[in-house]
Amino acid sequence: MLNDAHRRILEKSKLFRHISIDSIEDVLAECPVYQLAAGDILIEPEQDNHAVYIVLDGGLSVQLVGRDAFEVSSLGPGECVGEISMVDGQRPSARVRASEPTSVLVLGHPALWTLLNRSHGVAFNLLWILSGRMRDHNKALEKTRTRSLEFEHAASVDVLTGLHNRRWLDDSFARMLRRCANDSRPASLLMIDIDRFKTFNDTWGHLAGDAVLRHVARQMSAHLRPTDLMARYGGEEFSALLPDTSREEALAIAERLRNGVEWASLTLGENGETVSVTISLGLAEAHAGETLEEVVGRADEALYRAKENGRNRAETAA
Repeated sequence: MLNDAHRRILEKSKLFRHISIDSIEDVLAECPVYQLAAGDILIEPEQDNHAVYIVLDGGLSVQLVGRDAFEVSSLGPGECVGEISMVDGQRPSARVRASEPTSVLVLGHPALWTLLNRSHGVAFNLLWILSGRMRDHNKALEKTRTRSLEFEHAASVDVLTGLHNRRWLDDSFARMLRRCANDSRPASLLMIDIDRFKTFNDTWGHLAGDAVLRHVARQMSAHLRPTDLMARYGGEEFSALLPDTSREEALAIAERLRNGVEWASLTLGENGETVSVTISLGLAEAHAGETLEEVVGRADEALYRAKENGRNRAETAA
């Protein structure tokens, strides 16, 4: 038998929104009330459920189960649970347990269908609740996807410079090379090294070295085309893939990068000393059937020659 407090809860519940409890009291009077202690399980996944439960007092915790069970929602007085498995006839996908001493009204299958047949309002409210569940589910999926993309982005970006990292380079550069080769389009690769980088660390400290890396990354990014791909290769070395670019065009871009870095001054140290930073570059145009590793190897050889021939210059591979 429902007491006055329980009637007030039901009048405010989502399932009986805008419905007179007096008009359905005879049906509700036949429904049992379960008393749950904290921790008692009301609904277990993979076990049949034959009722909708309305919280009269206390609270329920809805948990997804797996290797690590975690709460996805909590339900208070007036809220209901079990309606999805009741409607679709499938077993529940979540565990529902009492988070504190809790009373629930049990609407079994006969009682629920009697209410639906008697009141279009109950039917409408049930659809409203189910659509809300669907919206919440979609929002949760979108949030999960957004978080996954954020993790993916974090895993592919070099935190110090903001450029993509070696992990991203290995996949994206190789894919772009294949695309250019399949379309019979040229592609060139630059390997870039900061000249005398160790000197910056030894003279002004590692924080200054970090500032130099950020400075070079910023200046080179400003002088690349939107279609060019750039990444920090490792240490003080960078790499840029230039799609639709022949060796001659790539050499002009390499010179633009070199000049852009050299002409941009940088202030280091507590005394604000202005320093000049330069880079050396090695360039290789991809040959037909060549792998990314082979193109990088030839560009690295050209970079070595640039360092040997005095630095602050670009050399091309054969």
